[in-house]
Amino acid sequence: MNQSNNTPDARRAVDRLLGRLIGGDPTAEADVLRLVEHDSRLVEPSDFRLVEASDFRLVERVETTATTDPDTSSTTQDVPTVGLLVAGAVLAGDLAPLMRASSLATTARERQLVVLARACLSGPADLFDDLIRDHLATYPDHLLAAWLAGRRN
Repeated sequence: MNQSNNTPDARRAVDRLLGRLIGGDPTAEADVLRLVEHDSRLVEPSDFRLVEASDFRLVERVETTATTDPDTSSTTQDVPTVGLLVAGAVLAGDLAPLMRASSLATTARERQLVVLARACLSGPADLFDDLIRDHLATYPDHLLAAWLAGRRN
């Protein structure tokens, strides 16, 4: 039985996985990448469009219809969280999961995390340093953002 990532148990499981990743658990990286890869098969690239925003290209979801993966009988509602997609994008060095993460981000903290990951992967170092410093000043308890800062250096 698939659980949506909106259930408390599923969110706690993702939080534990990200905690393992941040803490250096050698198996966590493969688990994150596997979940992000699974999510990428559930989303059609045509569901998104690029939007210019300052120095970064952000992505907006164009349509909200659910897509079903016949291999897993999952829908796009059974997807990783923003943090998991960001971690997977950084681990893989791939911007594609950030498209999905930007469509799921609902809070300023989540939207900033997506922009931070994009800057980490492809932005100038001084821009990333400024963005991460500002983000961590506002959200000093954001361990995933601190992990991103460590990955860039």
